[in-house]
Amino acid sequence: MKGFIFDLDGVIVDTARYHYLAWKKTGEELGFELSIEQNEKLKGVSRVDSLNKILGWAGVEISEEKFNRLMDEKNEDYLNYVEQMTPADILPGVKDFILELKAKGLPIALGSASKNAPRILEKIGMLEYFDAIADGNSVKKAKPDPEVFLVAAKSIVTAPEACVVFEDAEAGVEAANNAGMISIGIGSPDNLSHADHVFSDFTLITTDFILNLQPKH
Repeated sequence: MKGFIFDLDGVIVDTARYHYLAWKKTGEELGFELSIEQNEKLKGVSRVDSLNKILGWAGVEISEEKFNRLMDEKNEDYLNYVEQMTPADILPGVKDFILELKAKGLPIALGSASKNAPRILEKIGMLEYFDAIADGNSVKKAKPDPEVFLVAAKSIVTAPEACVVFEDAEAGVEAANNAGMISIGIGSPDNLSHADHVFSDFTLITTDFILNLQPKH
C-alpha cells in the first residue's frame, strides 16, 4: 500500500509570497535587495540556511547575536501573515485530492521544513486530514537531506519506496529522490526537471494515475 507525503509551502498553501516579503525585509536591513529568482532558491530550505544564503548573496558578515535577531524578526513577520490565513488560501485541487486519498483509507503525512506547519494547517482547516506531521520541530537536517521524508514515512508505517512525495521546490524533490521515493513536482517543469512527474497543480492529477505509479528500484 502506498503512503502519501505532502510538502506544505507551495503545495497545499502558497505561503511562498509571505516568506518572500519577510526575507525581503531582512535583506533590506542588510542593504540587499532580494530578487524573486533568489527567493526560488530559498524554497524548502530551513530558516538558518536561508539566512546564510542571503548573507552570502549580500556579501555581508554579521554577529551571532544579530543573526539570531534577524531570524526571530523574520519569523515574527511571517507569522503575522500566517495569522491572516483562511481556507481560501488552499491551492486549487489539493483538498479534493487529499479527501479522495482519505476516502480510500490511505495514509497521509506532511513533510515540511516549516516549524509553523501545524498552525498553518489549523488556520486553513486541514489539520485533521493528516495522520502524521514531520516538520522543523521533529527533524534536524534540512532538505535536500531526506530526513524529513524518512521520518514522515516511518510515522505512517510505510516503506520509503512505497511513498509518493508532492513537492514544489528543487531541494524538496531532491530530498524525495534521495529517500528513494516517487517524486511529484507541483509547479513548472523548468524548475522541477528532476522530479519523476510534474504537474502545474492538483486539478490535473487523478488518484488513479498516482495509485498506479510503480515504486523505484
